[in-house]
Amino acid sequence: MEKVTIRIPASTSNLGPGFDCLGVALRIYNLVAVSRSTKPEPLAPIVAKAADLFFKRTKRGRFAFSCSAAEKIPRSRGLGSSAAIRLGVLHGLNELARRPLDRLSIFQLCADLEGHPDNAAPSSFGGFTVARGENVQRFAVSPRLKFVLLIPDFEIRTAAARRILPAKISHTNAVASAGNASAITAAFASGDYGNLRGAFVDQLHQPFRAGLISFLPRVITAAESAGALGAFLSGSGSTICAVTLRDPRKVAAGVQHAAGSTSTKIAITTADNRGVQIRN
Repeated sequence: MEKVTIRIPASTSNLGPGFDCLGVALRIYNLVAVSRSTKPEPLAPIVAKAADLFFKRTKRGRFAFSCSAAEKIPRSRGLGSSAAIRLGVLHGLNELARRPLDRLSIFQLCADLEGHPDNAAPSSFGGFTVARGENVQRFAVSPRLKFVLLIPDFEIRTAAARRILPAKISHTNAVASAGNASAITAAFASGDYGNLRGAFVDQLHQPFRAGLISFLPRVITAAESAGALGAFLSGSGSTICAVTLRDPRKVAAGVQHAAGSTSTKIAITTADNRGVQIRN
């Protein structure tokens, strides 16, 4: 095989209190094409680092390759764009090297590169995922559940969003967040999505990151007023994700009005239950 194309879904992560643990794959995709080359070609840093780790872990003979991407996942908006590129490169190289790694191993490499598994897991396996170290539990998500994405016109770098988080939180806040994360997991595992209502509240990161996105609290309130089960900051932002079982267009109109900006974009989508797909 000389060329392979990989399709990778976007992901929304954290879901409020599930910090660095919970995520859902979404039906927005990047396509990453990886081809063997006759000579070394310049590679973007994110591609080069993924390749270095792949060849180091597999101990396969290094070969020259080129890489290109058709990107539908907006960058630095909390929708897993970096994980998608890394997974595309890793899976592409794995195919060209005759599959020395299985999907779980590739997920683990991507999580190592990302520094956290909450985007790598859903994009790898699809559906709703709970990532705990190298362990991943996955649950299919019904198309009845709609995800309304408010995508601002500004980026937030994950590293910057992490620097503002406190080193400690109170025992009371930790218990409340753990309870909500457990409720979210139970709702997705059982398919009883009505129990998501009120569960996206957290004390781990959103109260502190609200300073980076001034309209976050009022967008969440507007989503709930429009009938959504709840809303949360997607990853480290800047996207805000509302989850609803009905009237997604009404929710979309409500959150866009609350944001007060004509430059924000709206996307309405459902969960992707397949994860990474190889397209030769």
